[in-house]
Amino acid sequence: MNIEQIYTGCLAQGAYYITSNGEAAIIDPLREVQPYLDRLKKDDVKLKYVFETHFHADFVSGHLDLSKKTGAPIVYGKTAQPKFEAIIAEDKQEFKIGNITIKALHTPGHTMESTTYLLLDENGKENAIFSGDTLFIGDVGRPDLAQKAADMTQEDLAGILYHSLRNKIMVLPDETTVYPAHGAGSACGKNMSKETVSTIGEQKKLNYALRADMTEKEFIQEVTDGLLPAPAYFGMNVAMNKKGYDSLDDVMKKGKQPLEIDAFQVAAEESGALILDTRSPKEFYKGFVPQSINIGIDGGFAPWVGAMIRDTNQAILLVTDKGREEETIIRLSRVGFDNVLGYLNGSFEAWKSAGKEVDKVDRISPKEFAQKFDKEKSKVIDVRKEGEYSAQHVDEAYLRPLSNINDWVKDINPNEHFFMHCAGGYRSMIAASILQARGYHNFTEIDGGFGQIKKQESVPTSDFVCQSKMLSK
Repeated sequence: MNIEQIYTGCLAQGAYYITSNGEAAIIDPLREVQPYLDRLKKDDVKLKYVFETHFHADFVSGHLDLSKKTGAPIVYGKTAQPKFEAIIAEDKQEFKIGNITIKALHTPGHTMESTTYLLLDENGKENAIFSGDTLFIGDVGRPDLAQKAADMTQEDLAGILYHSLRNKIMVLPDETTVYPAHGAGSACGKNMSKETVSTIGEQKKLNYALRADMTEKEFIQEVTDGLLPAPAYFGMNVAMNKKGYDSLDDVMKKGKQPLEIDAFQVAAEESGALILDTRSPKEFYKGFVPQSINIGIDGGFAPWVGAMIRDTNQAILLVTDKGREEETIIRLSRVGFDNVLGYLNGSFEAWKSAGKEVDKVDRISPKEFAQKFDKEKSKVIDVRKEGEYSAQHVDEAYLRPLSNINDWVKDINPNEHFFMHCAGGYRSMIAASILQARGYHNFTEIDGGFGQIKKQESVPTSDFVCQSKMLSK
């Protein structure tokens, strides 16, 4: 028996590849399935089942393509109602893979179809659980993502999750390994650990939601407290996972179209496509195609695409680093953005060499900011999250989280200059590109973000402040 966690950092997502005696199972696969097919061939094993823990909201799974290419059936838990052929497992139904057994444990709460898969080894011993979004390391799945679909409140779902955890998971042996679907950075929970593997025993000691003396009322209160709004694209991803989607092969064929400059311009004008520039902020600010939105491929790319663009049907034209076009299309497809029309052949260098109009972002170093900063006159906008701001921030800075930019952009006075930063420069450049695409140029973005600003002795900072002050600034 072999269990392999295939962890994708930019999504904070774990898929699982399990083999035993010539047969295999894959749990919660990514959208691109060719790496799985290559691995199956290399290991000379037959894929027997594709298991899905639930209808994922934060990414589009590869279950359909993988099933079509291998013939392996898709398995969902009790109450799931996919619009395609699948096995809907009853609670405690067992599936044989080689010499091991996978038992479906229906654990609703995160969603009503959520299922934890218990692996029984060759001797029938409880070896591991694949807990999906029911149990994370240090946290549990948020109960607010499926409330509309389930016609329940988040409190209703949290109560159901409380009993699923205590009746199905906490009763397992302490040495049982826990393999979750996500780790720190995922929006599917609020307090996940950076660790991606644990045991039932460790989680009973360390996970706030598994305290032995916790009442249902306390659980509901703690699990629902402080939940941030779900990203807009989550519902669209759920629909794709439930109803089906285009094959990634077709998505790639359409998106991998190199467009010369004139064709790129025509496509942008006629299709209403968004120009997405995935180069690093350090390159983008020096020059870019006007109206481009910058979301760097080497940051939290896919989640920020989903949070900023929101509509998965939006037509997209790409400007990427040379040689990273295919990677970008794949990573967009992971969160359901399949409508890529092509990419600028030769990247931005070709555009610039052709003498086309170029836009730039006014970016300065933290040292320059320290020299220009005047506490009484300078306005500073901090686009980090509330928790980051509350820990420490530039004195008198205004908190304006990037995720809420569509709400606060309308309050900007185009005649008033401001400085803008995040933690390191990634998010503030996203914000800068959005502002400039909407006609705002009255700001200066700070390279290196707060991480470098706080090293400047002449810039005063404030530590923890109450939430009311944060929101009023």
